[in-house]
Amino acid sequence: MKKLLAYAVLLTMPAVAAEHTIAVVGLVHSHVWGHLGKMVKGQPAKLVGVAETVPELVAEAQKRGVPAGLIQADWRKMIDQTKPEIVWAFVENNRHLEIVQYCAPRKIHVMFEKPLASTGKDAVAIRDLARKNGIYVMSNYQMAWWPSNYVAKAIADKGDVGQIYRIRGVVGHGGPGGPKGLNKWFFEWLTDPVKNGGGALVDFGCYNALWSLWYLGKPTTVYATVNHLRPEEFGKVEDNATLILHYPKAVAVLEGSWDLPRSFQDLEVFGRQGSIYMTRQKVEVRPSRGPAQDAVIEPLKPEAAEPIANMIHCIETKTEPGGMVGIDINVQVVQILDAAKQSIKTGRAVAMK
Repeated sequence: MKKLLAYAVLLTMPAVAAEHTIAVVGLVHSHVWGHLGKMVKGQPAKLVGVAETVPELVAEAQKRGVPAGLIQADWRKMIDQTKPEIVWAFVENNRHLEIVQYCAPRKIHVMFEKPLASTGKDAVAIRDLARKNGIYVMSNYQMAWWPSNYVAKAIADKGDVGQIYRIRGVVGHGGPGGPKGLNKWFFEWLTDPVKNGGGALVDFGCYNALWSLWYLGKPTTVYATVNHLRPEEFGKVEDNATLILHYPKAVAVLEGSWDLPRSFQDLEVFGRQGSIYMTRQKVEVRPSRGPAQDAVIEPLKPEAAEPIANMIHCIETKTEPGGMVGIDINVQVVQILDAAKQSIKTGRAVAMK
């Protein structure tokens, strides 16, 4: 009887969830340092490998708790040996396609820091590879995990400020620093027009383009201008960029800069009956000619509050990442940036196909 009882208890025990694994390819993107600690702790996925060739970056990873045995120079060999479920690549933007080309046939899901790619051609190729091989590709944006972002969008979607006809995005800071310390590897490629795809236009224009697509959809035309205010620091790329996206009944005025006196990631949304002003910390709603009111901001669900947890949720539910980190909208982001580059060269607005 005891044996039968024990067997019955085992049958009713919940199944143990499979452990999710993640590997990091590259450490030259400085955003990695804000995420590596939780990966070292196995939250919410177990770190199984890191690939990097720069000795100083390898040493920094070890200082932050990555065991020496997990670090390899050859990223392809590391992937083949560790067989991670997810790869988060912190590499130059123009290397994103080669990462997906290697991971997709191996059914490994991939995460990148924004934008999805350095060119629209690469972005389309990444999307097609992902769909063909049944993997998920996520473009990580800081603002995608802000509760305020979704509160502002919900207010706009509800119609509380009327038909949205204008948005204004301001994103930037005082610049990416200089070629010194750990930042020098980040600075080197961030100020390279090929490796990054541009300067401030790409670095911060992608945030703005994403907002515009999220609120207004695909624009009819893109017009852009840039400034080279600090050529002694950024000799190859622009440090200030302005995009104007036109729609049949709306317009988006988008500013991205490395020349601002402080950090901005601010969005204003204008409707016929009011406006919304959003930052990371707050959402302010102002009815026409009325006083401003602060909206209530509630925390997001755990699977919607940070990138790894969101990717795991997508894997477990067999649901492609969507919203601001989805692949289709992020292909369009890069296509808008391509149109902006063409506009800068010609001095004319460029029609979106």
